[in-house]
Formats: sequence, structure tokens, C-alpha cells
Amino acid sequence: MALYTQSKISRGLPDYEREGIKQVNFSPYADNGGSVVALAGDDFCIIAADNRLSTGYSICTREQEKLFPLSDTTVLGCSGCWCDTLSLTRLLSARMQMYEHEHQKKMSTPAVAQMLSAMLYYKRFFPYYVSNVLAGLDENGKGCVYSYDPIGHCERSTYRAGGSAGALLQPLLDNQIGYKNQEDIKVELLTQEKALLVLKDVFISAAERDIYTGDGISIKIITKDGVKSSSFPLRKD
Repeated sequence: MALYTQSKISRGLPDYEREGIKQVNFSPYADNGGSVVALAGDDFCIIAADNRLSTGYSICTREQEKLFPLSDTTVLGCSGCWCDTLSLTRLLSARMQMYEHEHQKKMSTPAVAQMLSAMLYYKRFFPYYVSNVLAGLDENGKGCVYSYDPIGHCERSTYRAGGSAGALLQPLLDNQIGYKNQEDIKVELLTQEKALLVLKDVFISAAERDIYTGDGISIKIITKDGVKSSSFPLRKD
């Protein structure tokens, strides 16, 4: 013990410090932030995502599109690891083209939702680090929204929020769209005008509290006539 202590003192190390194996951590994932919200109506569906792409406290770009139109009735919104987003959306687009060439028709939104679920489950042991929200119209022309967990569990709903500010956005949607835990409330049919107003309000609220959400939002309005695009500015600090 004396020899060990003497050797440490001779090297200038304090008595309480012990030498050991240095562990170097590496993660193949990166979280580039971003938030996605989708609302479904009786004959339409609206999906929106912010334009900020960041790494930690650094903003890579303020004009990154996170909505990916897959067909005339289907749009996918992605946030999270940007390289995984690019890999997933490119593979998804390729498989949709293969389906169209083989069956001579385009995939419906529920079919795309099922295929995306299978693709995510296939990668369950090394999953895509992406928050996915799929929006569109079903076979009857009604709006539908599908949300996923990282390994492919799929749930259909009429409204959903995901991404870095998902925990902030979802309670607002529960209150304004789902009328959760409210008494003596007259439930009104969701219109495009109200849906757009709610979308803008919830993103403005999220931009105040989440540093990974901001700069602006891209909006896709899906109807039987196709996909219409619009935008709305958010705070840039």
C-alpha cells in the first residue's frame, strides 16, 4: 500500500484518484428537433410542421421542409434524426412507386399507413429515430391521421402531435379539438378555418417554450382536389 501510494504521489496524482479504463461513448443517433401536428376533418386533413433544423443549441437551417407528399391524398410529417428521416422517406417513396407499377394504381392512405408500420417494425432492433405522423384521406374521402412509435405501432385518430414539442401540443389539441374532460360543451364540426386557427395557435404556444420549434410552419391542406400548401411565420429566437 505504501509503494502504491508513493508511486501515485511521485506521479503527481492525489490519493483519492484511481486510474481506470476510460470509456468513450458513441451514439449513432442525433436529435435534430422539430414538431408535427395533423388534424382531420370530415372531408379534409391538415398537417403542419415547423421549419427549424437544429443540433443542440445550434440552428442548422431555418427553412427545412419536414412534410413529404407521398401522393395526391397522403402526406407524411417527420421530425427527429434528419438522416433517418431522409432514409425512411426515400425508401417509402420507392416502395410506393413499385406498388403503383405493379398494381396500376396508387396506394390509399390506410395502405401507406400499414406499409409504414411494417417498415418501422422491420427495423425494430435498430429503429429509425424519427417521429412520424401520416395524414390524408381514406377510401371514403374522410380525413385520417396515423401516429407511430419508433418500432411501428400504429394508431388512427383525428388529431395528433409529435416531435420535440409533442408533449406541449397534444394537451392543447385535447382541449380545443377533442373537448377532453369538459362538461356542457357543444361539440362542433371541425372546419378548415378552425383547424388552421388552432394549428397556428398551438405552434405559437410551442415556439415560446421549445427551443427546437420555431422560425415558421409549413402547412399542407389535403382535400379531394389535391394538396394545397401554405406557410405561417413563427418567432426566430
